[in-house]
Amino acid sequence: MSTLSIVIPALNEAENLPHVFGTIPLEELTAEGWGVEVVIADNGSTDGTAEIAASYGARVVHQPLRGYGNAYKAGIAAAYGDVIATGDADCTYPFDDLPRLLRIVDEHQVEFLNTNRLGRENRAAMKPSHTVANHALSLVSRVLFKSEIRDSQSGMWVFRRYIWETLKVTSDGMGFSQEIKNAAVREGFRCMEVPIEYRPRGGEVKLNAVSDGVANLSQLFRHRLRDNALRTDTRAQWYDRSTRPEPTPLMPQQRQAESFEVGDAEWGRVPSEHYTI
Repeated sequence: MSTLSIVIPALNEAENLPHVFGTIPLEELTAEGWGVEVVIADNGSTDGTAEIAASYGARVVHQPLRGYGNAYKAGIAAAYGDVIATGDADCTYPFDDLPRLLRIVDEHQVEFLNTNRLGRENRAAMKPSHTVANHALSLVSRVLFKSEIRDSQSGMWVFRRYIWETLKVTSDGMGFSQEIKNAAVREGFRCMEVPIEYRPRGGEVKLNAVSDGVANLSQLFRHRLRDNALRTDTRAQWYDRSTRPEPTPLMPQQRQAESFEVGDAEWGRVPSEHYTI
């Protein structure tokens, strides 16, 4: 049995957590052969977020150092799963879509799956200013890192645990989301992006389009410069897939008889060799 860790950062999301837990399809995932744990990375909440998470059976990791990236690093480090799925605690991400996403990861031997909110965004879920900022940051990200990521700011990903040990992700704040994607691309992992439905947020909006957008733009250039500086002969071996084992089927005993359509996957090139940098 493979284990799935659903890692969710949370800061004062007590009001939203019951709905979030209600969208996690535990019965369906279990029926497909998954062991499932939910890890809530509590980022210093004062509204009882940790207590509510624990009451739903989640494992709570306390990270008092504020920051989206700090919360994720603590949550991922504590996760037990072979596969890690992420999403926010604000009701915007469709955790009920996890079975489909996991089948895509398995069928296509994907190592890092990103989701794209921008093709199906609900106008009630994303302000026009946020939509523009997301498109702009994603464009800069594609140019700097020679990737095909259409939504660099999406907070829902599914990835194999072993790649985390290789990725050099340093961002403590919102830049963590784009940095982990760009790092996965630059390290030559098998990446893919598929669309999801983005939903209206519950509770207080914590994102500042201007300050967070400027910080993320700055992080993109810092990451690119750092990446150039770190490209040594030793590191270059990671771009060669022959130095890594091939991804194995996640649930071979369950998947052999299954078939499905990826549908309108937007970043569907799953290369058999490393990316050309």
